[in-house]
Amino acid sequence: RDLTRGGLAACANEIARASQVGLEIEEAWAPVTEAVAGACEILGLDVLQVANEGKLLAVAPEAYVEALIAAMHAHPLGHRAAVIGRVTGERPGMVVGKTAFGSARVIDMPVGALLPRIC
Repeated sequence: RDLTRGGLAACANEIARASQVGLEIEEAWAPVTEAVAGACEILGLDVLQVANEGKLLAVAPEAYVEALIAAMHAHPLGHRAAVIGRVTGERPGMVVGKTAFGSARVIDMPVGALLPRIC
């Protein structure tokens, strides 16, 4: 799924709700550059809710994950592809983020327009 509108938060919630599965996101595993993380912190934005043009969230059976990541890494635009979480049977339709501090938080759908559309 494309992360352009609503970022990872919207995309993950759409998948969890449509599939009635729980998603756990390890926030520290998401390949976010320091510049983006810093800009979001200054602006008071949740980096998981920011539109992310040209990125995707793929959900695949565990048996295929290694091959999928290898295929993405083989392409110049996929060199930062990473496993960032897992599908669970707990909390169907909900996305939970595991923070860098070891706590958990609900990652909900973004509300309103965080940034003006430029395209």
